[in-house]
Amino acid sequence: MSSLPADHRSENADPGGHRATWALAIAQLVSWGSVYYAFSLFVVPMERAMGWSRTDTNAALSLGLLVSGFAAYPIGIWIDHGHGRKIMMAGSILSTAMLLLWSQAHALPTLFVVWVGLGVSMAATLYDPVFAVVTRDYPGSFRTKITLITLVAGFASTVFIPLTQGFVDWFGWRAALIFLAAVNIAISLPIHATAIKRNDATGVTAGHRARLKTANMASTQRALRTPTFWALAVCFTAYYATFASLTFHLVPLMVARKVPAGWLLTTMAIIGPAQVAARALWFSTGRNVRPALIGLIVTAAFPVSVLVLLYAGTSPYLLMLFGLVYGGANGMMTILRGTIVQDVMWTEGYGAISGLLSAPSNIAKGIAPISAAALWTIQRDYALVEWVILGVSLVSTTAFLVAMRFAPRQCALDHRATAGVMRK
Repeated sequence: MSSLPADHRSENADPGGHRATWALAIAQLVSWGSVYYAFSLFVVPMERAMGWSRTDTNAALSLGLLVSGFAAYPIGIWIDHGHGRKIMMAGSILSTAMLLLWSQAHALPTLFVVWVGLGVSMAATLYDPVFAVVTRDYPGSFRTKITLITLVAGFASTVFIPLTQGFVDWFGWRAALIFLAAVNIAISLPIHATAIKRNDATGVTAGHRARLKTANMASTQRALRTPTFWALAVCFTAYYATFASLTFHLVPLMVARKVPAGWLLTTMAIIGPAQVAARALWFSTGRNVRPALIGLIVTAAFPVSVLVLLYAGTSPYLLMLFGLVYGGANGMMTILRGTIVQDVMWTEGYGAISGLLSAPSNIAKGIAPISAAALWTIQRDYALVEWVILGVSLVSTTAFLVAMRFAPRQCALDHRATAGVMRK
């Protein structure tokens, strides 16, 4: 693994970082809950009040996801260069500003402007930047800290969906958006300002910073030459394309299958707790299992869940099994995505490398639901959509196996290459 000397933000100054980790976990819960999960709760009220179509509002969301994908790489570079605190603070401020602007939107173009801004803010505040910050600040314990952060953030929908819906019902959707903006500025911003280590410690020479910057840039260029990186890019892009497609079409799919409303709601309700339970299992046992084995289980679980759904029909037991496997796979995939690069490649330049991996994944998230809808229109039946999702999910599993096939050799090459950079 890393042969770089510890930089000035070494864990020696803060061996545990436990309070900071818990604080960042709470900030993730707020950021996910107020920006990402809240969107679906505003669609119907906005349509009723403004006359906007479902296609228009979802197009704004898709635009935001695309922007988030394109912004991930430059933001990752800035974090690698030690600006994580400023980036995440700016992201919280931007989220607040965009939520306030959204609350005053009276024309559809304003909604698109809002989601362009929220796309940038998501790239600066959600999992990718916080994973990069934690990896940089705590290179010896990032796995446990990332797992804990995702475990807490997994309750974002549980906390914010009923809370936001209550504000929408009681005070209207505009007031609810103002409330979410206030939560961001009151909770997320102070946490990002205090829990992320500053890059202004004394005793750090300009030469050391220059060497660190050079090593980070070299590691990013090296990643682009490794089959491991490209296989992981295919793996995550295929996974998130299929996950987004199924997530946004799961309810209409079950309605079309005439699944009783009670079992439909039960299936949907199982997914969230299954995500959290899977992350808790990883938190307690994951450190004792090889990353390659966990990754194989995670990437294989999703196609298994799709296969179960294909043959579930209206069976409550198979639908419950689907919800458990589907939710568990996504819960663990979040941790895998945040730790596999460090485990099988290297930690230098992680922010930029993570950004490069996130760009196609986030773009796929924006395009996939619309593509699935287009597939549905061919026969007006979800069977074709499910078979395509199954096929693409198997591509994800295969790509992960390819990544692991080349990973050991790349780790050895990285060790020699990084040592060479630092000697220069």
